[in-house]
Amino acid sequence: MSYQVLNCEQGSDEWKRARAGVITASMFKVARARLKSGPNKGDFTEAGFNYAFRLAIERISGEPLDEGFETWQMRRGHELEPRARQEHEVSAGVIVERAGFVFSEDFAFGASADGFFEEQAKRKGCEYKCLVSPEGLRNVLIEGDISEFTDQVQGGMWLTGLDEWHFGLFCPALAPIGRQFDLHVVKRDDNYIAALETDLLHFKELVDRFERRLRATPSANTEQFKAAA
Repeated sequence: MSYQVLNCEQGSDEWKRARAGVITASMFKVARARLKSGPNKGDFTEAGFNYAFRLAIERISGEPLDEGFETWQMRRGHELEPRARQEHEVSAGVIVERAGFVFSEDFAFGASADGFFEEQAKRKGCEYKCLVSPEGLRNVLIEGDISEFTDQVQGGMWLTGLDEWHFGLFCPALAPIGRQFDLHVVKRDDNYIAALETDLLHFKELVDRFERRLRATPSANTEQFKAAA
């Protein structure tokens, strides 16, 4: 897949506008989720329907529907990202080039990649997380489980065509024992990516339908949208 990079500061107004209407890697998991039981088994979840509808509105307006709302966790992540990048460069012996926002060629999909770097003559990507919840930290630091972020990481490789992604968990509180940066090297999984692509293209069709219905019948309600989907 061809891609292009917008070099901008994550969290900036430019970055927020760039993401409007774009199915982003951090939400790939929501976009792929399906109901596991009940009469509508296999259908999109309520969260998926809501996300698709929000994207359809953002496509029309060109602006984020939430006006770029940022949780304190997101703000903390943006503030700590430079330190996480430094820790990555030191631990892996690489120089990371900041990425900003990565778009697919059709601008339908994107990812806020935290950087790219060269290692052994190969270009690779990276993603940093600054978790604070005990559960999230334990899963990664004790169990070595980063499955919560697999769609995002493999999605980054899907968008860029790269074969390797570095996932780094930055936790400054563990600096006294030298565990402030926990690095996981993730290889490209083409079988996983094929399934991910199928699910995401299906989700994009839902966004497309919502946008068409909004433009054609402004007064239609959400239940009618769901029925049409």
